[in-house]
Amino acid sequence: MAQENTSYQVDRTTALYERPAMEVTDASTFGAVKSVIESKFSAGNVEGFLKSLEKGKLRIRDFEAVAKAGKLGPQTAAQYASLSDGDQGQVREFYLASLEKVELGLRDKYFKIYAYY
Repeated sequence: MAQENTSYQVDRTTALYERPAMEVTDASTFGAVKSVIESKFSAGNVEGFLKSLEKGKLRIRDFEAVAKAGKLGPQTAAQYASLSDGDQGQVREFYLASLEKVELGLRDKYFKIYAYY
């Protein structure tokens, strides 16, 4: 009869939602890019940022296009490009999480830049 190994158990209710922590390789550049994103999505700046994306006919979820168009500042695209792939992924994820936190009224007002089509 096979004996079941019970010394290692996984909580399957949360296992899918846990992400391993990744270390940032270039903390200063990563922090600078993250700071710019936080600034653009701050309560006082977010509507102007959304308006500039609308005028530029950019989709908010296309981080690279937004950065290359200079909508995150003149140096952000170059700083982002200098980051490692892992750091770039964390920046994109932070950016996407930030755009989802924008209040619903503004998201409705700027529906075209939020739409997936």
